Amino acid sequence: MAAGGRSPSLWERVCAEYEAEQPQFPDVPGSKHGAVSLEAGISQPFHMEQFYSVPAADSAVQELLPIAEAAAFPEPPDPKTCSPTEYLEYYVFPVLLPGMVELLHQAEKEKCIERKRTKFIACDFLTEWLYNKNPKRKDESFTEFFSIPFVKDWLKDRPRPPIPLSLLLSEEEASIIIQSFWRGYRVRCDSEIQELRQWQKQLREEKNIVKIVEEFWTKQEARVGSKWEDSEEHSPNHSAAWF
Repeated sequence: MAAGGRSPSLWERVCAEYEAEQPQFPDVPGSKHGAVSLEAGISQPFHMEQFYSVPAADSAVQELLPIAEAAAFPEPPDPKTCSPTEYLEYYVFPVLLPGMVELLHQAEKEKCIERKRTKFIACDFLTEWLYNKNPKRKDESFTEFFSIPFVKDWLKDRPRPPIPLSLLLSEEEASIIIQSFWRGYRVRCDSEIQELRQWQKQLREEKNIVKIVEEFWTKQEARVGSKWEDSEEHSPNHSAAWF
């Protein structure tokens, strides 16, 4: 039993199952029924009463995992007439729980436990997994989440905001950007660089580069305009000389 006399939580049971999957050391006697994978355990009908009033973690693992010598489960009930509990045990959990296992593995790869914020969206992953594992799509190719038809229709009317760049960058890319910024900051803190920047600032204020550029282009436009007018005035005289 967990600390404080309470029943072990679902997370504690999952951890106990994971430990049960690990290979036994040579000097440690094996379990009574041997190690059984979590995927094999969740493929069987799921009983909600297994989550309550279990005296110890070891007994929780034994009850939650299937036993090879156990008798076969009865025929599945009619999905249209069975109770909600039976429907969950025979038709929902055998499909959903393998996806939850894959979800936990992927979350570990995405370092969701180590970081406060990540680009990983659990609902998106589970939707993609369940869609591609649908028995009706057995012979079809893998479909990415944003290419699923109903997802495209949903996002067409409800577009998502873009994911922040800080979540899309890898650790290497983020470190390069941070190091580049830090090197630039240290260079700008140099006394000679500070003096140069101050001189450039004073030069811009005194000379007013923007105003000088505007005056230059105004003069150029006026000069081009006067030349154009002169060419128009002389053009009739030149044309008359030919006659």
